[in-house]
Amino acid sequence: MKQDASLDELVSVIQSAADDKKLLKEFLLDLLTPQELEEIPQRWQIIKLLARGIPQQSIAKSLGIGVATVTRGSREMKNDQGGFRVMLRKLKI
Repeated sequence: MKQDASLDELVSVIQSAADDKKLLKEFLLDLLTPQELEEIPQRWQIIKLLARGIPQQSIAKSLGIGVATVTRGSREMKNDQGGFRVMLRKLKI
């Protein structure tokens, strides 16, 4: 599928910039819209808070977002072999 190939290419580009934090940040600033630059890091914060056992309502209130946004992250966290869980383990969070 073309989308898979494009995603694989993007992953490779990000991976090649991973050793240069400044380059990676500049690339992401160019790649993403201002809204995406706000939402994507926020999603990661949601996942970290969920991993700590913080209730969804509390997360939504503290981040000023809707519970539905937190619920999406919560659903993804149910997959023990999914990217969020694997990354949390890798980072020892």
